[in-house]
Parts: sequence; C-alpha cells; structure tokens
Amino acid sequence: MSENDDALIAGFWRALAATGWHGLSMRQVAAEAGVSPAALRRRFATPLDVLVAHGRATDAAVLEGTVPDPLGTARDRLFDVLMRRLDEMQRHRPGVVRLLDDLPRAPLAALALAPHLAASMAWMLEAAGLEASGPKGLARIQGLTLVWLSAVRAWQEDDSTDLSATMAALDKALDRAEKAARWLRLDGPEAEAPPVAEPPASGATEAV
Repeated sequence: MSENDDALIAGFWRALAATGWHGLSMRQVAAEAGVSPAALRRRFATPLDVLVAHGRATDAAVLEGTVPDPLGTARDRLFDVLMRRLDEMQRHRPGVVRLLDDLPRAPLAALALAPHLAASMAWMLEAAGLEASGPKGLARIQGLTLVWLSAVRAWQEDDSTDLSATMAALDKALDRAEKAARWLRLDGPEAEAPPVAEPPASGATEAV
C-alpha cells in the first residue's frame, strides 16, 4: 500500500469514528485525509472499497512480519498471527470499534465483507504455515473465522494497554477449535490447524 493510500485509509477511519457507518460520506473522508473528493474518487469509489483495501493492507503487514518458526506449534503460530492482526487494528481503534458497533445494523455491508474476511483468514493460515486449499482448507478457514470473531469481540471491549483480555479470549477460542479439529478428524496426523470452532456466544460480528 502506498503512503497516499495509507493517508486515505487513516482519514476514512477518523471520519467513521466521528460519524458512524450510517452517517459516513466520502466527502468527509476526503476532508479528513486532506485530499480533494476527486483525488479520493480516483482511488476509492465507495466506503466498502476502502474497507477492502484496509483488509488487504492488514493481511500484507501480517505476512511481511511473519518469521518462520519450525519449532513452534501450529496453534502458537496462529495465536501470533492473529494477535499481530489485532495489533494492526489498534492503529485505527476508534474507527474500527465504531464500525463493529454499527455493522449489526448494516447487514448488506456485513454480507459484502464476508468473502473478503474469508480470504483474509486463508492468508492468516498461510502465514502460520497451514494449508488453506481444498475441503480441509475450507474447513480450516471457517473455523479460523469463528476464532477470529471471538477474538475481535473481546478486543472490541478490551481497553487495556496489553490486550490481556483479548489474548485470553483468543487462547480460549483456539482451545475450542483444537478440540473440534480432533473430534472431526480434519486436523490430519500433524494436528496442525483448527478447522471448526464453536460459535461465539452472541451473534457473529463481521471483522475488517
């Protein structure tokens, strides 16, 4: 992502934090980013386009920061990958939290973001050194998505500096996923990845 894109995305999150999803306008995003509406339009046509770009940039940041760890377990690698993804979200926390609060009342936006979330989870599996293709890969993506949503829900409520509550929730969600992987015999002899996790206690929250 270019520095210009980074500035546009940062402006988007500031505008969203101030107005909420339902009050957001691209004119406000342009003003927050310090560019003309025409310049913003040349790069992003809609708020959803900005969200997709932010998701891809977050994927790339996690992948670029991944250091191979052949001695660590798959579970440890997934924990590290997902926590680094949450650390990236911290940069725009007010806007992201506002979006998460608003998305339950924006079902069409949540539906549009769902396939992009699945693609991001596939890349997170790849970052952890786990296969994300084929039937088993699809099951792993679905399971990791539920793990991620559990962690995001905890992160949304966690205002601590060390994100201790978020880490505890992620650890618990990975435990559930690991048990499900063994029960469904989808983990393979290496017992590497969580294909299915128990659903969160409340309705799923779409993540970015």
